[in-house]
Amino acid sequence: MATDTLKSKPGAQGASGGVRRLLLENGALTALIVLVVAMSALSGDFLTADNLLNVGVQAAVTAILAFGVTFVIVSAGIDLSVGSVAALSATVLAWSATEAGIPVALAVLLAVATGIACGLVNGFLISYGKLPPFIATLAMLSVGRGLSLVISQGSPIAFPESVSHLGDTLGGWLPVPVLVMIVMGLITAFVLGRTYIGRSMYAIGGNEEAARLSGLRVKRQKLAIYAFSGLFAAAAGIVLASRLSSAQPQAAQGYELDAIAAVVIGGASLAGGTGKASGTLIGALILAVLRNGLNLLSVSAFWQQVVIGVVIALAVLLDTLRRKAGATTPAAGTSGGGNRGKQALTYVVAAVVAVAVVGATSLLHNGSSGGTSKKVGLSLSTLNNPFFVQIRDGAEEQAKKLGVDLTVTDAQNDASQQANQLQNFTSEGLSSIIVNPVDSDAAGPSVRSANKDDIPVIAVDRGVNDAETAALVASDNVEGGELGAKALAEKLGGKGTIAILQGQAGTSASRERGAGFAAGLEEYPGIKVVAKQPADFDRTKGLDVMTNLLQAHPDIDGVFAENDEMALGAIKALGSKAGKSVQVVGFDGTPDGLKAVQQGTLFASVAQQPKELGRIAVQNALRAAEDKKVEQTVKVPVKVVTKENVAGFEG
Repeated sequence: MATDTLKSKPGAQGASGGVRRLLLENGALTALIVLVVAMSALSGDFLTADNLLNVGVQAAVTAILAFGVTFVIVSAGIDLSVGSVAALSATVLAWSATEAGIPVALAVLLAVATGIACGLVNGFLISYGKLPPFIATLAMLSVGRGLSLVISQGSPIAFPESVSHLGDTLGGWLPVPVLVMIVMGLITAFVLGRTYIGRSMYAIGGNEEAARLSGLRVKRQKLAIYAFSGLFAAAAGIVLASRLSSAQPQAAQGYELDAIAAVVIGGASLAGGTGKASGTLIGALILAVLRNGLNLLSVSAFWQQVVIGVVIALAVLLDTLRRKAGATTPAAGTSGGGNRGKQALTYVVAAVVAVAVVGATSLLHNGSSGGTSKKVGLSLSTLNNPFFVQIRDGAEEQAKKLGVDLTVTDAQNDASQQANQLQNFTSEGLSSIIVNPVDSDAAGPSVRSANKDDIPVIAVDRGVNDAETAALVASDNVEGGELGAKALAEKLGGKGTIAILQGQAGTSASRERGAGFAAGLEEYPGIKVVAKQPADFDRTKGLDVMTNLLQAHPDIDGVFAENDEMALGAIKALGSKAGKSVQVVGFDGTPDGLKAVQQGTLFASVAQQPKELGRIAVQNALRAAEDKKVEQTVKVPVKVVTKENVAGFEG
């Protein structure tokens, strides 16, 4: 394994020079120790066995992806497709084992083969097609995600029970994802440090032309390098889907950036030629500790992104300083036993120092239980949507009124990120948890963990499948879809052509609203749906998709959008037609949506009263925490709001 070393300089002698040398050579490890100590001092919930295992589980998928990306970056390449390849591999496994009826063992092999095939395509385009790695893997990012959606038809697919055990624990305490991460890390270290292809990676990354002239078959080596990346992406996808008990077609979005960040934070250079498995693991742990600790400290998800960006920038700056200090990299596998022994000793000393300091800081929290108010966690699917922002506002107002300490997190429409947040809530030992699931199936395993710890869970807006919830506070999305269909059809006089703007593929809200609308239209055979396209609950995408649909269907009579944001985008695309020759119906009853109803550009919105959902959820969470009786299902009425009744409506 290649190891960075520093040439000694005259001014770097003595104790200060030794400390400087240690920090430069082990910057990532130093940063991890500092983070662990800081989080232990700031949060009494961080340094618990359950939470530390949570950190390991939350780092697992990123680390496995990053191990594969390490091969690519060491060889001076880049792979932006690993997140999509992970989702595609998991979808292939789930579809093969369920829909196609293929034996599970063969389905697993097919999923792994899918990952390797994607990597080989990347390698072929780069080596023989002469495409830049950025472009080739960016194309695969899109292709992989698209194929995942095509195979799944945009809906999650239940994972085979035998494979789902990869998301469980051994002996009731040791998470399997952590074991898989360790095994993949050892494989990475062995390949980089002990094999011909590993040495080839360093040679190609150091100087590709020199490697070619020295006899290396660079093109073939690149095929193998990207195949390794695809293989590790497939493994990560299987582990991720096992945690969620389902293959999510939109899973692992943005994970390629986390994987690259972990490799860079771990000391690898994007210029190639340097990098090691232990550094990548440390980088992944730094990201996991950051997210976990910031969640425990109730830091906004938006600020978390800022902090992580700063950490990445500092890691690259440290790499620059190390190079200026005279860093050199020997050929792979040439580091002697003394260097390896010194590195192992460094890790042992670092661990001892960390344990000692953390143990001391943990004493700060002993016996300090804080206030007597109930602590409740609220995990929202996204805060990039006015509807869920209103749920948060209603929940915070009610929490303040009742004296409840409410922590709000944003899953950013990522089911795995929400699973991490729910695990963090559970390890904190909160009085109760409120969850607005990204996906009802994917939230199940995390809610079951809370069930085991006797923490009551309240579901809001969407239910949780295969887990126990104390109450479901929701509007009926199916009923709302039916009401939207009736309102639009009657406005059109029972005949005409319409287009449908669908929400984000795979989300339960989109499925339920779409199913309700389709059921409602069955009573109006004169209404014909001429187009359906997803716009991801986003106003800008709603504008773009509607603009495109109008090119093919300029004479449509109506539009149904599965939320107000997409409806407002459609209105912008329709221009003067909105509210006149084309009637638009939205969903949610957001302030902007109701304003458009008042102006007449939006015919109607199926309003759910989101603030009321938030208020009632907190009320029920507090009652459940106090062991008081809670209604199993609390329905907040939906209402079709038009220009005639919008003035008297309160959200």
